[in-house]
Amino acid sequence: MTQTTVTATSPNKFKIGLTFKAAAGYDAEWITPTVFGETAEEVAVNAVDVMKALADKGVIDLAALAAKKVRETHQPTAGKGGNSAPKTFSGGKVQTQQSAPASDGDSCQHGRTLREGQGAKGAWAALFCNAPKGSQCDPLWRQKDGSFA
Repeated sequence: MTQTTVTATSPNKFKIGLTFKAAAGYDAEWITPTVFGETAEEVAVNAVDVMKALADKGVIDLAALAAKKVRETHQPTAGKGGNSAPKTFSGGKVQTQQSAPASDGDSCQHGRTLREGQGAKGAWAALFCNAPKGSQCDPLWRQKDGSFA
């Protein structure tokens, strides 16, 4: 019986992560390949090769079609997934944005996210619709009595 010895090679010194994002929103499809090389020039050449191969082999088009199919057949729950607002940071800590229940008389069926801020006129808060831009319901602004309208 012959025994084969495998010698591990050292990891490549250079690495670059690429992100191809189909749109500006968090709900857009992403392709995120990582490219390695022993030199920066090798990484650059490999990155070009990866980009060309993704386009030439139809990976980018196929990813877009798959994402479209998922969006058509699987609707996110209100306040979750790609339509939710990103986390914000303040004082080095994550400030989570709460998903808020619809108030009485609110006809928004998409769910709402509470967002708060500080403007020139002082503190503000509003409940924003979780639907994609272009199909969002009007925001509900916090009133002086604490309710939203």
